[in-house]
Amino acid sequence: MTDLRRRLAAEALGTAMLFATVVGSGIMASRLTGDVALSLLGNTIPTGAILVVLITTLGPVSGAHFNPAVTLVFGLRRDIGWLAVLGYITVQILGGLAGTLVAHAMFELPLLQVSATVRSGQGQWLAELVASFGLVFTILAGLRFRSDAIPWLVGLYITAAYWFTASTSFANPAVAIARAFSNTFAGIRPSDVPAFIAAELAGALLALALAGWLLAEPKILTEMKAAQ
Repeated sequence: MTDLRRRLAAEALGTAMLFATVVGSGIMASRLTGDVALSLLGNTIPTGAILVVLITTLGPVSGAHFNPAVTLVFGLRRDIGWLAVLGYITVQILGGLAGTLVAHAMFELPLLQVSATVRSGQGQWLAELVASFGLVFTILAGLRFRSDAIPWLVGLYITAAYWFTASTSFANPAVAIARAFSNTFAGIRPSDVPAFIAAELAGALLALALAGWLLAEPKILTEMKAAQ
């Protein structure tokens, strides 16, 4: 297994690149068109595409979580230790903030911003629960049946979830935090962030619980493996 320092570096780099893509593509889209639907499409495609790239290239190093909710689930599954969990979450948040600043710098915007975009209400919170549930369940099902396809599964899921969820699928506490510091197309008002994070973590834990039952190996197969 790759040593922890390199795993943390991979998580920081990947999260920064992901967030630079999310925020940067949102800025570019809003500059190119005043049509909100087209702007959302211009934000969606790059996000799904960069996820495929980052998970493929950095997955072998760190597991390519780029998401505190995903890291928490892997900690609860005992796939990674709690020291690594703490380190992952820390660098994911810091990497997300760095990626947001880089996006602002590329488009010659003020580096430090506070979003004024309101994202609140029961529909938004339910959407974030659903988005995070689907993301974590997709990852766990991919690990169970098609681990080689996870980059595409995650990229395609997020591409779809941008459009079928009312919140445009943040599905990531680090995303919610970083986007609070971007008063652009991708932003979220800071006061709305705690409810988003709570919904995201709830969705991730529900996915973990369901996957533990639904995706479990048949008992007879488990017994045969134990006997070998």
